[in-house]
Amino acid sequence: MQTRLASLRGLLWLAPAILILIAFVYLPLVQNFGFATSEWDIYSGTQEFVGAKNFEKLLHDPVFWRSLGNNLLYALMSIVFQVGGALVIAAMVESVRSARVRNSLRVIYFIPSAISITVSGLLFYFIYEPNIGMLNSALGFFGLDALAQPWLGQESTAMLGIIAMSQWQGFGYSALLFTVAIQRIPSELYEAAQLDGVGPFRRFFTITLPLVREMSGLMMIVTISGAFQVFNEVMVMTSGGPNNSTQVLGTWLYRNGFVRNDFGYAAAIAVVIFVLSLGIGLAQLWYTRKRRVEV
Repeated sequence: MQTRLASLRGLLWLAPAILILIAFVYLPLVQNFGFATSEWDIYSGTQEFVGAKNFEKLLHDPVFWRSLGNNLLYALMSIVFQVGGALVIAAMVESVRSARVRNSLRVIYFIPSAISITVSGLLFYFIYEPNIGMLNSALGFFGLDALAQPWLGQESTAMLGIIAMSQWQGFGYSALLFTVAIQRIPSELYEAAQLDGVGPFRRFFTITLPLVREMSGLMMIVTISGAFQVFNEVMVMTSGGPNNSTQVLGTWLYRNGFVRNDFGYAAAIAVVIFVLSLGIGLAQLWYTRKRRVEV
């Protein structure tokens, strides 16, 4: 009886949070599936059921596929730098013996993450500026004028320029999380490995990498989900141009919904973003749980 009362008391405390989640997350999510099956003019209020027409339109929309490709490229680069690269840097920082140097390096790496993504985008917009930008000026200073180009003004380099900015901005936060995970590893393991003559590279692969597996799995989920929700970076730096070469699913959704007033099609794009993020997240959770059971 007391256990049941305790459970009911716990549910009572959770009720406000559950109601907020239902009202502001799950209910709009369900409604969006309904909007995706209609043609909806938000300004006139007219709404017509069209079934799967919006999803069929997605299949024949070249900009949608280009946007999806950009999101996938963004996700791949984020895994390489914000998961793999951040883990390596965190391990290197934690291997420094001086506590003062370690703390200084943590601050240096984390500072970009404290800058808002909008400010970072504007900063790199001026860095990439072809005439007075820092990047082309630096190339000229080192005699590499042939490499100078309008980085955000041509299709071949614009998306890579945006990705480079985003990795710089988010790298420090990932490294800090990995630092916390590494600090939880018992120091006795490293000391025993050193006594056995194990080098730093082998210690990383046999001790650090296996024991931060759960953090790595979490970072993979967060990084990939974030890659499919990219918006501010592109809007600040290129607004999807040139020639839609930097469109991502979020900006293409915005353009169709708020510029073209095609909210049904925009809702269909939102469904794709949700399904992809959910599917990848569930797959990663399943894989992480499977590995934990095997260990």
